[in-house]
Amino acid sequence: MYAPEPYLMPKFLKFLAFDTSTDRMSVALTDGASLWQHSGPGGAQASVSLIPAILALLAESGMTLGALDAIVFGRGPGSFTGLRTACAVAQGLAFGANHGAGIPVLPVDTLMAVAEEARFQQAGRRGEAAPVVITALLDARMDEMYVQSYEFGSGLCRPVNGCELIRPENLVPEPAARLLAGNVFEVYAARLPASLAALACVAALPTATALLRLAPALAAAGQCVPAALALPLYVRDKVAQTTEERAQAKAALALAAPAAHP
Repeated sequence: MYAPEPYLMPKFLKFLAFDTSTDRMSVALTDGASLWQHSGPGGAQASVSLIPAILALLAESGMTLGALDAIVFGRGPGSFTGLRTACAVAQGLAFGANHGAGIPVLPVDTLMAVAEEARFQQAGRRGEAAPVVITALLDARMDEMYVQSYEFGSGLCRPVNGCELIRPENLVPEPAARLLAGNVFEVYAARLPASLAALACVAALPTATALLRLAPALAAAGQCVPAALALPLYVRDKVAQTTEERAQAKAALALAAPAAHP
């Protein structure tokens, strides 16, 4: 069970955080009192823009890599290219800090960051939110999505179950879930079960600021690892469908669609 500070970050911890698991790159830096952040295109583009964005934030803040307590990154699931970029940059920066002595890295599940971002949007920056179970959903492409639920209450965040890879029409949220969060509501609008209409939906991505809110408790719980262990979390071991699989999927959708009436 993790206990993120919901609204303020401890003033003695300095973190750099970034996520490139979706089509939006998110970077944030804190010295424990102030916050610097940047966002831009993710995916393949992040491979050339992430390091310049990080260096720009460090320069703006006046901080150095060696001053950081840890480098926090979204480890997945998500875009294969994006995850490899995040891991490589986290490893490279961590290894190179402090004259090669290195600094710890903190891998965080991207779906946890999605759930935290939605919780923060709903709770606002003042007051405690009522206990809530949030089901986080990320588009996995190939007509599938990543799903995992988290329980928030009294400042605690607890994974309710493991991450799953499912088709949109097969989504069955946790019975206690009152909130859905993610980036699937437009792309899969016609395929999500009608029963979900009773649940609130929040458009949310795994932002770097969400990672920063989760980081203090995760670090305190011993979740930081050496740079060599900055590894991605892959839920799917395929990155693309074959031509035959795409044809079969298209045919299946055509058969499932209601017949047109003249």
